[in-house]
Amino acid sequence: MSSKADDRISRVRLFLSIAHLFGQRSTCPRAQVGAIAVWRGRIIASGYVGAVSGQPHCAESGCDMQDGHCVRTVHAEANVVAWAARAGVSLNGATLYCTHGPCLNCAKLLINAGIVTVVYREKPKPSWGEGLKLLESSLVEVRHEENPR
Repeated sequence: MSSKADDRISRVRLFLSIAHLFGQRSTCPRAQVGAIAVWRGRIIASGYVGAVSGQPHCAESGCDMQDGHCVRTVHAEANVVAWAARAGVSLNGATLYCTHGPCLNCAKLLINAGIVTVVYREKPKPSWGEGLKLLESSLVEVRHEENPR
């Protein structure tokens, strides 16, 4: 007979599910990406894909495409770092849970912010594999959790 404790959702599944919910707030129709930073089991920052504060969203004005990328938006991972900085919250030693693997530029921000682990659900686009390589070479633990328990 299983106990109620055995039936609880795992922390990994919980945090990836919360990141997914944040992704549903994304304002660019091209990507529903969400991310949260967790330290000692508590969420300390969150972010999703969206326009720069005060600027029109893609949903309102359309995407601003350059070289196959929408440049109107800020990535979810970058928004986590920005909002933590704005609130005076250190990300040093934190884990980032994200719906997708981070791109190279976001990986750079995460490393410099002190993130020690990145857990993601969706594999990144092949062109974004450089972000994962950089994280790993910088001794950031990287875990792909497609179907966490």
